[in-house]
Amino acid sequence: MIVLGIESSCDETAAALVTDDGTILADIVLSQLEDHLPYGGVVPEIAARAHLEAADLVVRRALDQAGIGLGDIDGVAATGGPGLIGGVIVGVMTAKAIAMARGLPFIAVNHMEGHALTARLTDGIEFPYLALLVSGGHCMLVVIEAVGRYRRLGGTIDDAVGEAFDKTARMLGLGYPGGPAVERMAQNGNGARFALPRPLKGRDGLDFSFSGLKTAVRRTIEHLPEGALSDQDMADVCASFQHAVGDVMADRCGRAVELFKRDWPDGTALVIAGGVSANQHLRNVLEPLARTAGLGFVAPPQALCTDNGAMIAWAGLERLRLGLTDGLDFAPRPRWPMDEPR
Repeated sequence: MIVLGIESSCDETAAALVTDDGTILADIVLSQLEDHLPYGGVVPEIAARAHLEAADLVVRRALDQAGIGLGDIDGVAATGGPGLIGGVIVGVMTAKAIAMARGLPFIAVNHMEGHALTARLTDGIEFPYLALLVSGGHCMLVVIEAVGRYRRLGGTIDDAVGEAFDKTARMLGLGYPGGPAVERMAQNGNGARFALPRPLKGRDGLDFSFSGLKTAVRRTIEHLPEGALSDQDMADVCASFQHAVGDVMADRCGRAVELFKRDWPDGTALVIAGGVSANQHLRNVLEPLARTAGLGFVAPPQALCTDNGAMIAWAGLERLRLGLTDGLDFAPRPRWPMDEPR
């Protein structure tokens, strides 16, 4: 089988073609980075218009790259939410139009489900596994029991970790997107220079909090000599922030792994996915934690960490194989918890 996947939930318009043996025939991503750069973040109205202009183009480019036509595909999947609703609508309507015109199954994919199942596309891991899903809008620990069966263990009670990265970058004038900018700057920094808090570290439960850490970064910057914020100061702030995030992740994931090992003794791996999973420091912190617990550790290639059509096509394939398709009356959703019944 071959499934076309369309992703348009934020600021990338993407289309990909994936086969049921995990071969990515095509993976096209058009970034809107230049459109949003002057604003320091994604502007929903600008994003929606850009998706509308690019949707047909990325589908055509994907088909051309794969050397096939619409008559060769077996289903069409699109991100049905969560995300910026204008962009989600564009992707869903594009997919529905193709499905209706060609008489193909339509599959609505939860965006975070796409990230969570990427580990099966890249590494073929078996269920169940524990996933840390981290991005600009999400931060959660979820047990992936089977396709469509997800058990949420904990999530952020305020800011997502990706948002904290972006806000830190903005406060330092590092530009957008913030995550890669902070990681680059942190490479030359001293992570022990600033004593930033580790919110919820050592506390019961599996939730996260990053609002207080973000505030502490702002206060740290404000207490540095005015007008004399050097490159080394910025590098040290970034490194200290990144170390704080890593400590929190290790604590929360360590607790989650203990629970996972107890309640899912046949569990296979700890997976980190979503845009922030590209951060090498987080990977370095979490991999030994998983190995010590006797679990595999899977982090997708960087190209499949950020939003892409391949993950949506693969999740669509996983659902299509089980007969889990959707009607053309499916309504795009700005909010869509992974564990919420469809």
